[in-house]
Amino acid sequence: MKKLAILLVPLFTFAFAAEPIYINWKRLTDVRFTRKLNKELSMYFLYPTFGPSVNALQGKEISIRGYMIPVDENDNIYVISAKPMAACFFCGGAGPESIMELQFRKKKQRFRTDEVLTVRGRLALNANDIDHLNYILKDAEVIE
Repeated sequence: MKKLAILLVPLFTFAFAAEPIYINWKRLTDVRFTRKLNKELSMYFLYPTFGPSVNALQGKEISIRGYMIPVDENDNIYVISAKPMAACFFCGGAGPESIMELQFRKKKQRFRTDEVLTVRGRLALNANDIDHLNYILKDAEVIE
C-alpha cells in the first residue's frame, strides 16, 4: 500500500497544478522610481519601490504577452517588452516597468526581434541589483 501512495502523490500534484496568473503590462505600472547614486559605480540609477498589486505577484507563477528583444542571442539572454524594440525602454520610448528579463528553463532558444509571444515563469522582483532588470521571469518558457 505504501508503494501505491508514493506513486499517487506525483499524479495528484500534477493534476492540481495551478495555472499561471495572466497579467498585462498595465499591472506592472504599480511602481515608483527614485533616482539614486550608486556609490560603487558613481552613477545614478532608477531604483523601484513596488506597489501592493506588484508585490502580490512576487514568487508567483505568471504569464505575460509581449515583444521578444534579444540582448545576447549567443548567451540566450532575452527581454520581453510591452512595446516593440523601436519604442521599448532601451530606445527611450517607455519606462523600466515595460520590460522583463527572461531566465529560460531551456537554454539555447532563438527568437526573432519583435516576435510576439506569451511566456510563463516565476516572477522575481528586483529592487537593488543593477546587473538585472526590475522584473525577472525565472524558469521562463514560451507557451504560445
